[in-house]
Amino acid sequence: MYEKNIYRWCKHWDFTLLDIICMEIAFWLAATVRLGNPMGRGLYRHIAIVLVVLNICVVFFGENYKGILKRGYLVEAKMCLYHVLLYITGVLLVYLFAVKETGNYSRIVFFLFAFFYFVLTYVCRCLLKRHLRAKGKANKGNHSLVVIVDQANAEEVVANICKCNFGEFCVNGVAILDAEMVGQEIAGIPVVADGDSVLKYLKETWVDEVFIHLPNDMQVSQALFDGCAEMGITIHLRLADIVPQGMNQTVEKIGNYTVLTKSVKMVTLRQKVLKRMMDIAGSLVGLVITGIAFLFVAPAIYISSPGPIFFSQTRVGENGKRFKLYKFRSMYTDAEERKKDLLAENEVADGMMFKIDDDPRIIKGVGHFIRRTSIDELPQFWNVLKGDMSLVGTRPPTEDEWEKYELHHRKRLAIKPGITGMWQVSGRTKIKDFEQVVALDTKYILDWSLRLDVKILFKTIQVVAKREGAA
Repeated sequence: MYEKNIYRWCKHWDFTLLDIICMEIAFWLAATVRLGNPMGRGLYRHIAIVLVVLNICVVFFGENYKGILKRGYLVEAKMCLYHVLLYITGVLLVYLFAVKETGNYSRIVFFLFAFFYFVLTYVCRCLLKRHLRAKGKANKGNHSLVVIVDQANAEEVVANICKCNFGEFCVNGVAILDAEMVGQEIAGIPVVADGDSVLKYLKETWVDEVFIHLPNDMQVSQALFDGCAEMGITIHLRLADIVPQGMNQTVEKIGNYTVLTKSVKMVTLRQKVLKRMMDIAGSLVGLVITGIAFLFVAPAIYISSPGPIFFSQTRVGENGKRFKLYKFRSMYTDAEERKKDLLAENEVADGMMFKIDDDPRIIKGVGHFIRRTSIDELPQFWNVLKGDMSLVGTRPPTEDEWEKYELHHRKRLAIKPGITGMWQVSGRTKIKDFEQVVALDTKYILDWSLRLDVKILFKTIQVVAKREGAA
């Protein structure tokens, strides 16, 4: 029976436990140096418990342990410093401020704790990694593994598996399917079989799992698959090379089928939850600002152009989903009818978007003002709260624009559309080539991270404040 590895936040439970122990030792050491007997102080006993909870939350929501076994000493020092200063002491400071205990908590303890914690966690992480790496290189795992490979790739594949083993496998042998090399060694591992004898070897020797790495033009025989299945040997097949360039992959279950899932961008559930939480928090704040703006904007719009205050239009969202987008009305009520007469003046080639300078459909005075200041976009915070849009994403096209899209254009809607995005902060009025818009949106999708969203939001504030890029 094959025990699947756990690639979730609890994968590095050993480093999590180690960090918690180092944190508690550092905290009590810092408190003892400054206060002598911290056990008699209720605040410090309380903080000792809070720190454990904070650390677990940081591990769950952060990615501090990602690739930890592959990191060098300098990178590990940087990550430890980041973990201690930003996540632990930074969040602790926010907590003390929230519970109004900053005045009662010793500043010397605070700084000593950060110093002791950094030193302890860095040293202990390095020692644990050295231990785990030694276990991996010693080839003393609990699962017997045979590597089935071609002669050209044998050296690289076997060396890579042994280097990144970390005690998971005991690599007992290599089977070279396209050459007779039995008795020789590859990266210190004996060659035990060839294409004709591999099944016989698997039958007569302790083998839990096989890893098959063959070029695309070399087929694995059905007899090998059937034989491994009959013997209950777990098969690992290399899939990486069959993924198109620019695609990400994962193996999943759909019904009773095991499938290789490919996507332009893959995110974890944690990342989606954090992005949605940021959207909800931002939209709630935005709706308060929208309500305040309504008190001033609504009368100005109605006086200048009697009619509805809000403008709604069907837009195409994530993967073609239609939704109603809302704005403060900045154009006259017959703007959509007049658009047909202005198509010849469109500055965007092929009509993929509609943009002209000095658009006569815009309400004179108030319309130009709310567009220059982007106030007309504020009602879209309701779309964000509903889940139709995100704070940051790509701009949703109209239905007539969507119908003109070619295949590569549709990639820009592989994610939720946003109020702002890469295109908007890159000077949207200066960009009149739709292919450049697609390129910017595609770059955003491929490079997406929560940090990039925050960067774009701050850049948006700067652009709006300077009234750059507004139509």
